[in-house]
Amino acid sequence: MSNIIIGTAGHIDHGKTALIRALNGFEGDTTNEEKQRGITIDLSFSNLSLGQQNIAFIDVPGHEKLVKNMIAGAFGFDYVMLVISANEGIKPQTIEHIEIINLLGLKEIIVVITKKDLVTTEELELKKEEILEFLQNFDFEIKFISTVSIYDENSINKLKTLLFSIKNSTKQEENFFRFYVDRVFSPKGIGTVVTGTVLGKKCEIDEKLFICQSQKETRIKNIQVHNLNVLEANISSRAALNLQNVNITAIQKGDLITKKGHIRGFDGIDISFKCLKNKKLNHNQTYTLFVGAKKIDLKVLLFDCITSLEEGYATLKANEPLYTVFGEKVILRSGNETICGGVILNPVIDPMKKNQKKRLLEALHKKDFISAYNELLEAHKKGLGIISSTQRFALSHDEAISFAKNMQNVFVDEKELVIYPLCTKDEIKDFIKEIYTKNSYALLSNASINLRLKWASTAFIQLVLDELENEGFLTKDGSLYKNANIKEDFTKDLENIILQRLKEEDITPTAPYNIYDDLDIDRKVGDDILKSLTSKKQIIRLQHNIFIHFESLNKMVKIMKEIIKEEGFIELSNFKEKFDLSRKYLITYLDYLDNFSDIKKVETKRIFL
Repeated sequence: MSNIIIGTAGHIDHGKTALIRALNGFEGDTTNEEKQRGITIDLSFSNLSLGQQNIAFIDVPGHEKLVKNMIAGAFGFDYVMLVISANEGIKPQTIEHIEIINLLGLKEIIVVITKKDLVTTEELELKKEEILEFLQNFDFEIKFISTVSIYDENSINKLKTLLFSIKNSTKQEENFFRFYVDRVFSPKGIGTVVTGTVLGKKCEIDEKLFICQSQKETRIKNIQVHNLNVLEANISSRAALNLQNVNITAIQKGDLITKKGHIRGFDGIDISFKCLKNKKLNHNQTYTLFVGAKKIDLKVLLFDCITSLEEGYATLKANEPLYTVFGEKVILRSGNETICGGVILNPVIDPMKKNQKKRLLEALHKKDFISAYNELLEAHKKGLGIISSTQRFALSHDEAISFAKNMQNVFVDEKELVIYPLCTKDEIKDFIKEIYTKNSYALLSNASINLRLKWASTAFIQLVLDELENEGFLTKDGSLYKNANIKEDFTKDLENIILQRLKEEDITPTAPYNIYDDLDIDRKVGDDILKSLTSKKQIIRLQHNIFIHFESLNKMVKIMKEIIKEEGFIELSNFKEKFDLSRKYLITYLDYLDNFSDIKKVETKRIFL
């Protein structure tokens, strides 16, 4: 089914809600307050269908004090139906709605002149010309202009025909599903239900989702689109999602539901902005941000710390994480005044120098992603995750890899999805050289180096190892690398080194992995050496991470038996009086005593039989 979302806009009492009612019979003003006051207070949702075409209407409030609700609805629009009364024409809220629509980058509009029965034909034509002339001040594409009266069925039917001539949604498929919550409720016996507009990609029943603000995973139990149960909801569908295991208190209007792992939250974002005529954005002042259905007060920091600007770059600092993506439109208001519109350029905040940040924002503003990558790599010399490009640049993994491959002086790990500046290779090379220069008996694998340089992928490390082998600094033995200057097999030497070390450490032997790290040997090599020494009974394995020299263990057993002989028993308390060791060692030695036939354990004590 073809889905489009048409939002209404216009001044109070110009007939938006009455027009929707005439088109589809939906009574939008349903709350008592709305009926008593005769104005739309919140968003109203309804639809009109013909065959495989579905038009969803979002009827927004026109009253000046309710513009915030109008903005929440406007983020979901494909097209805007600008409703203007024939007898009043363009009024203050008409202009503010038009300005907001323009700031949000909504270009395709439908103009509907209502209440045509209240004016003459000549007056209607003059009003039409006046409206079109005013709209020329904006960069809109007017799909059509229609004149109607809710009492003239023919005019309503003509408008319906024109509406169904619009075939497709203007929204582009993105890399992942996004859904701003605009309503939350809990019908008895159903659980938590949220409504919103499907963005990015479709969603399906049983699909796992993630609520960003509460960091909670959930699953879709049921989907309704215009009161019908469906298996999936496509882009630009107005959908109600029944969520599993989500308490109604754990989610609220403005929360973002998406797929886990795609979006991270930051307490700041960078935007480009442009103010309305005769308005300025002030540095270090608090404004209200509108993005999606989210509304939040935050501080605006102009990039150049100038007192005020009509357009430029700004950082928005909030007291909670903001979950946004590159290219999203935002509105900033002060009280009941709309000040400016903006575009999110940098949804992921990185520690950067001011000049570097400015170059990044300029590149992002032009969608010059290669230059943006280069600037980010200056801040991420130890690797920039390609997966973050989904949020940073609204690029798919394939698109991000394609951009990365066209960059100069970088290494792209396509498996791990990381980009490294090629200059970082020298850091890895120096690290490896230092190990083998310091310790001639070093014997490491790619994996063991990766354990020490967790930021470097195995593919990037391998590039360096290959170079060091080609330079004649290292030689490869299976998966291991050793100093090229040492030709003989030094495994026996390593055995003696480890055995001597354990002998010196006596009754408090170091954990094996610490020994391997100190000796710069691969863990598998170290494990094999310990197995060999154990099989020769030169060392004894007491636990998975405690290996002791046999002489030290025999000495400890002799001492423990002496304690039993003197005091009649040995347990943790009197053992610790003799040896100020950690519980790990004390308990291990006590447990080892249980292997002897002349020792019996009685509750917590060991005694002679």
